Amino acid sequence: MGRATAVNGVLDVPVIDISAWADGTAADRAGIAGEIDRAARTVGFMQIKGHGIADAAAHAFAAALDGFFALPMDEKKALRAPSPDVNRGYTPPRTERLSLSLGVPAAAEDLFEAFNVGAEAAAYPDLALPAAHYPANIWPALPGFREAVEEWCAQAGGLARRLTGIFAHALGLPADHFAPFTDHSLDVLRMNHYLLPEREVVLDRDQMGMGAHTDYGIVTVLWADRVPGLQILDTDGRWHDVLPEPGCLLVNLGDLLARWTNDRWLSTLHRVLPPTDATGRVVRRRSAAFFHDGNWDAEISALPGCVPAGTEPLYPPTTVGRHLAEKLGGSRAGKPNANSPREAARLRVAKGD
Repeated sequence: MGRATAVNGVLDVPVIDISAWADGTAADRAGIAGEIDRAARTVGFMQIKGHGIADAAAHAFAAALDGFFALPMDEKKALRAPSPDVNRGYTPPRTERLSLSLGVPAAAEDLFEAFNVGAEAAAYPDLALPAAHYPANIWPALPGFREAVEEWCAQAGGLARRLTGIFAHALGLPADHFAPFTDHSLDVLRMNHYLLPEREVVLDRDQMGMGAHTDYGIVTVLWADRVPGLQILDTDGRWHDVLPEPGCLLVNLGDLLARWTNDRWLSTLHRVLPPTDATGRVVRRRSAAFFHDGNWDAEISALPGCVPAGTEPLYPPTTVGRHLAEKLGGSRAGKPNANSPREAARLRVAKGD
């Protein structure tokens, strides 16, 4: 996990047009799957165009996000989850350290503030899902917010599921291979906002907008402003800036898909620097990551076709629920995750530790 490849010092995050996937020829589909496979093997990130999500949905969602983060801090703090292990509601600035999800301490808390919603047990009344894994959402009394956010979740979730079908093709699997692992997926949408309060004009030493981490689940669909900040780590320990191309959504792979593919595909280390202007003053940056993480009770073990003959898988089997609990225990509850030695070692090299 976590080893994107740069060529002559340049890290390419390819733009992949998937518009021909549904109605194209077999050659079209093979070409798209091949592009996905190459990006997944070398970078772990890609830019998806032809995704079919209307601009109107994105604009309404961005407006809802702006409305929420403009609320007074006391109103936002009233929407915090009852405990850190409930991955819902509001997260104030300087309350998380994402690098702890890899077991790596951070010098300062991350700058971002966030608001999370996700899959609820009530959406699957016939399955008796545990509320601990599928908690109820916490919604602000903000006109139009819930409707815009739920529409974005539907659109981003549809794209994530379409991508898992392409992933199956690229890995030589039946088209519906991932469906039994994701039919009650622990999907979460995290809306992020980076901006220091007016009274704070100086960043803390070693301050991160969002600390270095890998994503936890299967695939992430990221909407983001074209404002610098997001960076990806390469094999030589260098960080590379990434900006979304117009009309594209950034997509990256998570740890569970890397485990599934026995590290054939990458879950790449990335971080967000505090976004600043030419004078060094922090400027606003918005992003929203839709995490498609899989069913809480799904067991993840290496796909046979991804394990070389005569070797053992790189990772033991795990369940989605166990894996996510370990990761969230680091980032949200401040307990360093002891089960990510590979990613932690790469991050320590990049930090010079």
